[in-house]
Amino acid sequence: MSSSVSPLAPKNVPDMPTIAGVRLATAEAGIRYKNRTDVLLAVMDKGTAVAGVFTKSKCPSAPVEWCRAKLKGGKARALVVNSGNANAFTGKTGRSSTALTAKIAAKAVGCSESEIFLASTGVIGEPLDATKFDGVLGGLAATAEAGDYLAAAKAIMTTDTFPKVATATVKLGKAKVTINGMAKGAGMIAPDMATMLSFLFTDAPIAPAALQALLKAGVEDTFNAVTIDGDTSTSDTLLAFATGAAAEHGAPKISRASDPRLKAFVKAFNQVLANLSEQVARDGEGARKLVEITVEGAKTKASARKIAMSIANSPLVKTAIAGEDANWGRVVMAVGKAGEPADRDKLSISFNGIRVAKSGARDPSYDEAQVSEAMKAPEIAIKVSLGLGKGRDRVLTCDLTKEYVAINGDYRS
Repeated sequence: MSSSVSPLAPKNVPDMPTIAGVRLATAEAGIRYKNRTDVLLAVMDKGTAVAGVFTKSKCPSAPVEWCRAKLKGGKARALVVNSGNANAFTGKTGRSSTALTAKIAAKAVGCSESEIFLASTGVIGEPLDATKFDGVLGGLAATAEAGDYLAAAKAIMTTDTFPKVATATVKLGKAKVTINGMAKGAGMIAPDMATMLSFLFTDAPIAPAALQALLKAGVEDTFNAVTIDGDTSTSDTLLAFATGAAAEHGAPKISRASDPRLKAFVKAFNQVLANLSEQVARDGEGARKLVEITVEGAKTKASARKIAMSIANSPLVKTAIAGEDANWGRVVMAVGKAGEPADRDKLSISFNGIRVAKSGARDPSYDEAQVSEAMKAPEIAIKVSLGLGKGRDRVLTCDLTKEYVAINGDYRS
């Protein structure tokens, strides 16, 4: 956790309402960090539905494998998250640690181990001493309260410079339902079905299969459209929990994601995902610029996504932005290497609304002073027009600075 907050951090932190059926507590277990919380326990009421999406990495962490296996049951009673150790690439020891953590948590909460969900973030390759949970989870279960999401978000931070939370309230039937979310992530971010770690809670009565469908669709244009450094984590985990408590106040029970009564809820749910994923981009390690890349006129949306990601993950593009240089030549390079349909002589590029390249050459009206001034802004919008079709997509990233190298050069020290 950095002592210096990102200059791109949101100016206002929302007041996070309570959600019936969810209680939270945090503690210092001394897993890696000293004098800070590093364990989160979320306790949910019986009958809470769960959905999840996880990394597609072929080297997943032990907690990811645990959650994938338990997700089939569709029900959750508790979530245990630790920071400082990813419990990834830890072999049999890692699997034993997850089993022991689940056993301790199940005893503390009073439920089956199959209803315990786990997530870990931090250093890869170091064994996780799960016995440290034995000294804190019982107390956390006893003191957990329906409330402090900001404290919960702080407990799961690693190199993050600020806690990431978001909330939305919407009508479902006759009832008001709430969606709260938290996320962590600042480096090793190029999500593939999820993000580093993110957790959503709602009191809406939504069945596990419907919640799973909503989550899978919701990540595509939010978390899956964010990249910090092009590296997909071994630990990417996004879980959603629905307690169903709002049914007591008139919310209809939803069994299908296509239920027309879900329209407003889906919009709010996706807004929370989008808010959290943008906060991840704003907290990119060492970041000083938030960068939005829009590609239009591609053959397909999928093609536009690949080209946008090629630009967003280019170290040359990202360092140019850090240096406040509108180097469209690097954008041309990234478009060309993406392996997607592109025509050099139809290509146009703009930075913060100023067109710098048109029809495969420098724009005739190009003004270096004007563009240089625009590049000083904390938020940079790059727009690429291919002129080939109707495909369009948008991704978020950040610049690449010396601080990123400093943070990752001594991450294990």
